[in-house]
Amino acid sequence: MDAAAVVAMAVKVLLSLSCVAACGLATYLYYMLWVAPRRVLAEFKRQGIGGPPPSFPYGNLADLREAVAAAKAARASTRRSGGGGRDIVHDYRPAVLPFYEKWRKEHGPIFTYSMGNVVFLHVSRPDVVRDINLCVSLDLGKSSYLKATHEPLFGGGILKSNGEAWLHQRKIIAPEFFLDKVKGMVDLMVDSAQTLLRSWEERVDKNDGITDIKIDDDIRAYSADVISITCFGSSYIKGKKIFSKIRELQQAVSKPNVLAEMTGLRFFPTMRNKRAWELQEQIRTLILEIVKESGEDRNLLSAILHSASSSKVALNEAENFIVDNCKSIYFAGYESTAVTAAWCLMLLGLHPEWQDRVREEVHEFCGGRPLDSQSLQKMKSVHLYSHPLYAVSQFCVSILQEKNIRE
Repeated sequence: MDAAAVVAMAVKVLLSLSCVAACGLATYLYYMLWVAPRRVLAEFKRQGIGGPPPSFPYGNLADLREAVAAAKAARASTRRSGGGGRDIVHDYRPAVLPFYEKWRKEHGPIFTYSMGNVVFLHVSRPDVVRDINLCVSLDLGKSSYLKATHEPLFGGGILKSNGEAWLHQRKIIAPEFFLDKVKGMVDLMVDSAQTLLRSWEERVDKNDGITDIKIDDDIRAYSADVISITCFGSSYIKGKKIFSKIRELQQAVSKPNVLAEMTGLRFFPTMRNKRAWELQEQIRTLILEIVKESGEDRNLLSAILHSASSSKVALNEAENFIVDNCKSIYFAGYESTAVTAAWCLMLLGLHPEWQDRVREEVHEFCGGRPLDSQSLQKMKSVHLYSHPLYAVSQFCVSILQEKNIRE
């Protein structure tokens, strides 16, 4: 057999293997994107739970985008006709999640829909939601959807863990947020709030007693300061790098990538992946530096450290446990609490009568002294004092109103 024949045969073999590989990949993708989710939907259908019919290969993504576009067009039409204006609408669902509203009307309060190969069960019937919340089985946990993609952000921390791993971490973290522990944090929260107030008052004094304040960044800094001090015994000055890099890491991994989940592309050194890995390592280094500087104060960090040191695991595994849970607390408590506090301030700005009620109770129960947990519990107008941070934000507004500060 001459060389040309050998080359021709080799080419044929390679083409055959390529065809087999392509057919295998196509079959795998068809199974993953269509057959497997259709089986799940069929099982729900057998139980009487329906939903919008999916299309290959994106499921109900097209329906979702169509509903969002229709909602935007309707709002634009309303504005052009002079209706709506700048009114504050508290029911955000038709604007932010119009597809849920549409599907609820068509399929009832319990329905299924799919995004790619992932099937979702939507539940808005109160009795079923209650049963789900009361379920204590470790078999009912968080979805594994995009768990691998979000691994740089959450690791194996409590926000993404399930089963025994979740239960172990919950036993460590939950007691640090019991009411008796949270009461002890109020003084630290008030100290941080007073620092923020003084900065606002200085700006007011420089502008003849009246100024406009865009509070978003200030409230984020306040929330970060409270978390840093109460949970980790660190100041915001030390923790601000961690918050900044966690937000950057969040943006780097926030875009859903089902293909990366299925094919393992998340392991390839793309620019996006390399940036996520770099940020992950920087955050790990910063958190471990705070761990080394931590003292003997009783806080969440000390509880995590004690658990890691008492567990008979390797040093690297113990460090992963510490870093992942610290990232989870930073992430979970930072943005969500800041948004809630800012929303609370906005509502008080819209309803001056509630500002008056809160201010009267502040004067009645505090008597010019800083807010504490005992006076907070006596306030009848504040129904959010199960979480002192919200009440502290209202306390800030009651003081700010005296300075005629407009939020």
